[in-house]
Amino acid sequence: MNNRPYRMIQVGTGGQGRAWCSRFLPPNIADGRIEVVAAVDMNPAAHSNAQEHLGLSPEQCYTDIRRAFAENPADFCTIVTPPAFHESVVDLALEHNLHILSEKPIADTMAGAVRIAAKVKAAGKKMGVTMSHRFDQDKTTLRNQLRSGRPGSLDYLVCRFTCNMRRFGDWGAAFRHTMHDALMIEGAVHHLDILADLAGAKCATLYAQTWNPPWGEYGSGSQGQVMMTFENGVRATYEGAKTNAVGLNGWGQEYFRAECEHETLILDRRRVERFVYEPKVYKREGEGEEVPLLEQPKWMNTWLVAQFLDWLDGGPAMETNIEDNLQSVALIFAAIKSSETGQPVQVQEFLRQAQAALG
Repeated sequence: MNNRPYRMIQVGTGGQGRAWCSRFLPPNIADGRIEVVAAVDMNPAAHSNAQEHLGLSPEQCYTDIRRAFAENPADFCTIVTPPAFHESVVDLALEHNLHILSEKPIADTMAGAVRIAAKVKAAGKKMGVTMSHRFDQDKTTLRNQLRSGRPGSLDYLVCRFTCNMRRFGDWGAAFRHTMHDALMIEGAVHHLDILADLAGAKCATLYAQTWNPPWGEYGSGSQGQVMMTFENGVRATYEGAKTNAVGLNGWGQEYFRAECEHETLILDRRRVERFVYEPKVYKREGEGEEVPLLEQPKWMNTWLVAQFLDWLDGGPAMETNIEDNLQSVALIFAAIKSSETGQPVQVQEFLRQAQAALG
């Protein structure tokens, strides 16, 4: 256990960075585990989030990231910027001998993700990725039910994430509407990660189609369907949509179904229910036995920050450490490749090739 709070620099205080300042960091600060020594955002107006919620002075808020890192000794930094900027922040953090906790995905390309992982490993530093949805209360409850053994062998999984965010600006920051493959990189990165976690094995084969309908105000890939087969034989299907006429299962309200030997488990809009096998019985969703959601003090990124700090304290590596998280990144870029080529992708070979390309 560290005998003082870990000093950290918050990189990104606008957009999702506001949630870090107002929700994710304060409980861990209150526990005496973190001291935020500086915050960085290119937009000075976003500094108010760090000043209001983290108690930083204007002098501790920077638009120049190099000045912030040079003037404030720290133990680690967080990265809450668009994915295209992650690598440059990682490079600067490693120059200053800092550990790193980053928003997903590791980078906006597969090559960038494996470069970052290699740099962090070579520097001997720790880097975690905040796959917040996997560690939400409802998904954790579903995972706990699957892992209990009561449902028996898992056969296949289904995930639905459908939104009506078709107009420019509906999905928050503008970059999500102008970037390529927005659904995969900014959305499915969570959902495919959860499916792999629930499956309990690495993905072997993936086939995907992504597209953008004429009414979707996106650069590309606002809709998608993915089929996955895992190394243990479990299968999964994913439906993702940002431009539907109605949102049925949006952020935090996703639908998951696990078909098992003895039970069907359904998570829909944060309600988990179980259906025990009965011969020749048909029921509607909503008619199963409701499973109480697990209770604990911290969830999502607040919990992941605590896991990262436990890791810095000498505990086991957090589940979403960068080496393991390469599996999640490989899923989204394999899906993009599959959509481009029209062919299924062998995911583990796809990842090996990306790593081998580093030389």
